[in-house]
Amino acid sequence: MSKPPTLIIIPAFNEAANIRQVVRGVNESVPWADVVVIDDGSTDKTFDEAVASGAFVIRHPFNLGYGAALQTGYKYAWRNGYELVAQIDGDGQHDPASLLPLLARVESKEANLVVGTRFHADSGYRPTGLRRAGSAVFGAVARAVTRQRITDPTSGFQAMDRSVISVFQSDLFPHDYPDTDVLIMLHRLGFKLAEVPVKMRQRGAGRSMHSGAAPIYYVFKMFLSLLVTMLRKDTWGPN
Repeated sequence: MSKPPTLIIIPAFNEAANIRQVVRGVNESVPWADVVVIDDGSTDKTFDEAVASGAFVIRHPFNLGYGAALQTGYKYAWRNGYELVAQIDGDGQHDPASLLPLLARVESKEANLVVGTRFHADSGYRPTGLRRAGSAVFGAVARAVTRQRITDPTSGFQAMDRSVISVFQSDLFPHDYPDTDVLIMLHRLGFKLAEVPVKMRQRGAGRSMHSGAAPIYYVFKMFLSLLVTMLRKDTWGPN
């Protein structure tokens, strides 16, 4: 049985040391899928390494942010008719083999969007106390609104169908940190959400986007975005 047209989106900013290995792992795990790397204005050799990996590469002229990089991938997927999309970070922490259960849950139509949770015994993920506390708080907010068990609302390891892509490629999608607010938005629009356990690795090289003062801004921005999301009255739902 043939697979539906599938695209794997890899957002990357200054990931020259990691991106070739990530693309190789994706190609080995889901060989039927196309791969697009979104180079978000990197100042190192991320673009060259991504091209050398054999992936199709879209390059932003300057750094626009994580959400904008993802949306570039969604727009590419929407315009090129992909039915399934998964996203995996370019830093090498996500195990590409975990793409299989994520995509399987969407392909079976159990959910429109599936989130890979890092919080389980076999994940290999060892978050800092601040990161775990933030996930716990936002997870509690997501569960209170959606009435679903969501343990890792900040995970960027996700898979989705075309109905979700139609929303994510629109102006409803945030351009910096799309996390808990996006899950709540999809729930309110009538989409089905699910969560599956995934494996994680430690970052081998490079700098996390959540380093320095970024977590402080993230918490402030996310609470503000959640408030705006809860006040919206959009009626756009699944196709």
